[in-house]
Amino acid sequence: MNKLIPPFTKETAKAKVQAAEDAWNSKNPEKVSMAYTMDSKWRNRDLFFTGREAIVEFLNDKWSKKLHYKLKKNLWSFTDNRISVRFEYEWQDGATGQWYRTHGNEHWEFDKDGKMQIRDMSANDIKINKSERKL
Repeated sequence: MNKLIPPFTKETAKAKVQAAEDAWNSKNPEKVSMAYTMDSKWRNRDLFFTGREAIVEFLNDKWSKKLHYKLKKNLWSFTDNRISVRFEYEWQDGATGQWYRTHGNEHWEFDKDGKMQIRDMSANDIKINKSERKL
């Protein structure tokens, strides 16, 4: 497959989304961080931070608390260098044992080399019973 760099086609945008899903489901913060520019700017809910080091720190913290994390991303729309996705993931709170399904949207902007330079994420958590898991 061609490198997943802008300008995106429907096929390369879908492949970029699948690559992101696969990386996040690895729960390997260093691996995930390599998809982002060194100075990538993030908004994740109410958190704002910049750079790969901060990304790794954020993901280490996230996956130490959100156990049994499983994510599904779907392409929503794309332009030459931007992609929007809808996602859901399921996880168990490590402190309480409560299961959740998180629904949200992400808007991504890429540099010319296909590294994500901006990630803007909004999401809501819904309590579920373990028997209600879909992923």
